[in-house]
Amino acid sequence: MKAYIGIDIGSISTKGVIIDGDANILAESYLWTEGDPIGAVKRVLKELEQKKPAGVQVKAVGTTGSARKLIGVVLGAQIVKNEITAHAVGTMSRVPDVRTILEIGGQDSKIILLKDGIVTDYAMNTICAAGTGSFLMSQAKRLGLAIEELGELALKSQSPTRIAARCTVFAESDLVHKAQIGHKKEDIVAGICNAVVNNYLNNVGKGKRVLAPAVFQGGVSKNVGVVRAFEQILGHKVYVDEFGHLMGCLGVAVLAKKSGKEADFDFGVQDISFVTRGRECERCPNNCEIISVYRGEELLDSWGNKCER
Repeated sequence: MKAYIGIDIGSISTKGVIIDGDANILAESYLWTEGDPIGAVKRVLKELEQKKPAGVQVKAVGTTGSARKLIGVVLGAQIVKNEITAHAVGTMSRVPDVRTILEIGGQDSKIILLKDGIVTDYAMNTICAAGTGSFLMSQAKRLGLAIEELGELALKSQSPTRIAARCTVFAESDLVHKAQIGHKKEDIVAGICNAVVNNYLNNVGKGKRVLAPAVFQGGVSKNVGVVRAFEQILGHKVYVDEFGHLMGCLGVAVLAKKSGKEADFDFGVQDISFVTRGRECERCPNNCEIISVYRGEELLDSWGNKCER
């Protein structure tokens, strides 16, 4: 049976799926990147290989995410796509009539607006961490909680604490102050969830209409406290797919299939040593930062140049 791999390499997590020709997920993997995208992808591939059904032959690979170009070169990917396109395609394969995609990841977030299956507008936030998963992780640690505990604890709150979350630094100091004056832990956690949603809507979704059906995805979509906050603030249901954390890699796997470019994929790539090297080109005033990736001593590709030199 022909199958296709999609890899989404983010700053916090790396995700991978194997799909069949009808975009059904046959195997999945979700691991922490830990600052080593190549190492993370090798671990994802190992897990996918172990989980894939017998008789499956991968015919194409697609990559997306912040390290998509690097990993695309390493894997010899048939297609490399930006996150907006990948998330839109992945979401539409699960919810064909989606109008708004709300996505909150580890260090960035995005909103994608669609009409009749076409992306009409989008926005991304890569500057402030106050509305992202890393903010939730840091606050959970400050409160002595596991990140997985936040959502259920938030649902117990009857009176969420108001947390000033326009800035991560101010949010943290406000959280400490509220705890010191006696606010319950569940109320503080619910307040953090509300703050994440308000920050997202005010910064990423500023000036944009969040129309239903709305799909919430990314790692933070697993936090039921944030899901409830979205529904209360927006005034309508927010759909969370069971594979919401995998929409980017699902989308790029679908695109790899649609590319029509096929070649047998060898999982043995996970055993090959790849090295990246960075340097500054000083041949013109641009001083471009050039990134090169090597397989052993063989140069596979370089990028980062702003001129033809």
